[in-house]
Amino acid sequence: MNPINKASAVMYINLIQIAESFGVSEQVVTEWVRREGMPHVHDRDRILFERSQVMDWAARRGLAGLGGFLLEPTPSQANSRELATLLTRGGIWRDIAPGDLDNLFQRIVRSLPGLSPTVMNLLIQRISAPGGITSAPVGGGFALPHPAMRIALGEACALTALIQLSGPWAGIQAPDKIPVTRLLFFISPTPRLHVNMLGLLARSIASGQLTQAMDQGADDAALLEIFASCAEKHSAAEAGR
Repeated sequence: MNPINKASAVMYINLIQIAESFGVSEQVVTEWVRREGMPHVHDRDRILFERSQVMDWAARRGLAGLGGFLLEPTPSQANSRELATLLTRGGIWRDIAPGDLDNLFQRIVRSLPGLSPTVMNLLIQRISAPGGITSAPVGGGFALPHPAMRIALGEACALTALIQLSGPWAGIQAPDKIPVTRLLFFISPTPRLHVNMLGLLARSIASGQLTQAMDQGADDAALLEIFASCAEKHSAAEAGR
């Protein structure tokens, strides 16, 4: 396989995300790569996957219907306008030092509505523990951190936060070698919706509009509007191909 092109805008997906999406173990995905020719690229000691190539491969084998967040979301699963509401809840944070991220994640989580003090404290303990936050690098300087343990807080308990770092986040390797300085931290309301939110957020980044607006110093109101619309525009473009 060809190495990842540093200038490429392709969004890469890691082994864990592929396994979650198809509802199989990581070992099964590894076997698909080894025995079935699942398209992939190598990045040092990691295997990465490009969404459209994987879906073409899955379609030829009758597996496309299992594609999870690789598939375009239906209105009943997720809605990009709803993501704007979640971003209003989680907030837009600028010039955050990478070393302050743990404290910021805790502060953001405390904005979740309707949780009892006991549940809130348990959630804070979980995300503060070693390995409590995992992250999906999606390229273009972005990553999607989220609680490592799947949680079910209820449909009303979800959020997204847009975080601009003051320097590269050393805790993650970017698939395209662009240093990660922008994060979309999210908490899904249920484990069932987790991969759907992961995919919708990744597609919001893939449109490029959010990156451009941040590069141009857009204010919070403009970022909220762009965030609400870019996933829909990207999905419409995919459907028209």
